Amino acid sequence: MKLDNQQKRIIVYSHDTFGLGNIRRMLVIAQALVDSDPNVSVLILSGSPMLHAFRIPDRIDYIKLPCLSRTTKGEYTVKFLDMEYEHLVKLRSNIILSAVLDFDPDLILVDKKPYGVSDELGAALDLMQRRGHKAKLVLLLRDILDSPESTIPVWKKNGYHQAIQSHYDQVLVVGSPEIYDMREEYEFPEEVHDKVQFCGYIARERSEKPGDEIRAQIGCGPDEQLVLVTAGGGEDGYQLLRTYLEGAAAQDLGEGVKTLMICGPEMSEGRRLQIEVLAQDCPNVIVQEFTSDMMACMDAADLVVCMGGYNTTCEVLTLRKRAIIVPRVKPAQEQWIRAERLARQGLVRAIHPSHLNADLLMGTVQEELGRTNIHCSRLYKIDMGGLPRISASINDLLYEGDETANSADWAASKGIVRAD
Repeated sequence: MKLDNQQKRIIVYSHDTFGLGNIRRMLVIAQALVDSDPNVSVLILSGSPMLHAFRIPDRIDYIKLPCLSRTTKGEYTVKFLDMEYEHLVKLRSNIILSAVLDFDPDLILVDKKPYGVSDELGAALDLMQRRGHKAKLVLLLRDILDSPESTIPVWKKNGYHQAIQSHYDQVLVVGSPEIYDMREEYEFPEEVHDKVQFCGYIARERSEKPGDEIRAQIGCGPDEQLVLVTAGGGEDGYQLLRTYLEGAAAQDLGEGVKTLMICGPEMSEGRRLQIEVLAQDCPNVIVQEFTSDMMACMDAADLVVCMGGYNTTCEVLTLRKRAIIVPRVKPAQEQWIRAERLARQGLVRAIHPSHLNADLLMGTVQEELGRTNIHCSRLYKIDMGGLPRISASINDLLYEGDETANSADWAASKGIVRAD
């Protein structure tokens, strides 16, 4: 079915202050949106300092917002520019408002914060409301934001539920209520429940490079076991990598086990060099600064030792890998809650970072490498259909009330799963 002359514009807002997770996820979603409809173009508004490092697909472009940083207490600060925080937020807000005015989107997809960081979306939302709410608004939430004790008062204080009622057409949750039902955990009011749709976790695209090729590159034979140790972006992953190396030096895993350790592009050069020095005492450990193909590395591994970011967790679940997750717990408890809930289901092993030490980590690694029941049956029941459901839901909103285009027919023609 042809949808000629039905050009649709989408703005994706992703404030991005820390790590690679948010911008990677939003780029994957943006690509799914343009792949599912040849008439869609996407403009990303992001403060990620790493955005330029990613391949940007056709019909997607971006405006780089000045960078913010976040402290371990969860407070936002200016990352690079010599400006007061309030002035930088005003600058970002004006850029966002200009983009909304000039790009004139049919739909805006907002990541995590209904009003943006420090209300920087407020001016654009107010403008659209005065215009009669022309653009559809969709809020995208991870399955877990933080502990209920932290999240509930923040949402009440910032009026996020009122924002959803007043401005947003839909709330899409990339997760499963069987693992974590945020409506109940965060005490969402009943009038918001109908706008919330659980889409499932976002399956990661498998690499075109076979895992055996990675194993061959690092000299890991077919009869050897491979442990992948990754800290994601790496900015706060030093302690996990150091603890693993201390354990590997003290408790040799044996000639039949090799370790591929990836520091991440955001680990400081000084800390990366310390990791490389420590690895010299571990003959079966290969250290790399960065990989452009984490899925291939993970596919090659028999066991993954990692932090608990949303994307990394989805990679583990997609590939059905045995994993030991040592999550970040500051400034939010999100990663620990997710890891602990998945561990309850027997899907992963979880170690709280306050309990992390070399003996415990190595003991858990040895236990997992010694397991014979490699694939837990519950792994096959995890809902990983997030991406097609997001595309289908946004497609429905884009063409809602459009007599010249039937989004359901279009979605069916592309094999997109309906979001019932």
